[in-house]
Amino acid sequence: MDRRDVLADAATTVLAQAGSRGLTHRAVDAAAGLAEGTSSYYFRTRSALLQACVERMAARTLEEMASGTPAIRSVDALVEACVAIVGRWVAKDHERLLARWELALESTRRPELETALRTTGALIRERVADTLAGLGIAEPRRRADDLVACLDGLAFDQLAGAGRPPRDDAGLRASITDVVRGFTA
Repeated sequence: MDRRDVLADAATTVLAQAGSRGLTHRAVDAAAGLAEGTSSYYFRTRSALLQACVERMAARTLEEMASGTPAIRSVDALVEACVAIVGRWVAKDHERLLARWELALESTRRPELETALRTTGALIRERVADTLAGLGIAEPRRRADDLVACLDGLAFDQLAGAGRPPRDDAGLRASITDVVRGFTA
């Protein structure tokens, strides 16, 4: 793995564990197990480090979408893929999810980060829209935005919900089915 990717992954871990304020070059070096000063050599500024996190997380997500998901040929397969995605985010990739939320909040104060998030998010939504178009769903671009927002909201509710117990797989499936079926009504 490229050293820049190792550092971006370590920065993602730091964001998830310590929040945006805990993201320092020194903390990233420690998380990566590299000599002090390594991350600042590759990413001179904190902004560059944040940008690297956004780009690395988007690249990983796009790789997973390309390789980890079988071709979706039905609405039922789409629902199952979405349930699996939210389940994986919450169970296995919760650090990346927490880091993404930290970056989203940080982007409200950093226009350059907002631009990076919008650009990478558009690539992901484009892939989702292509899947929806392949299923014959009307207005696939708009509905891709809605589906991604729904999945993000469900993941947020699962991981950081406001006082209610998380949904089980059946509950997630029911919620996602309602949304996806609404697209085909």
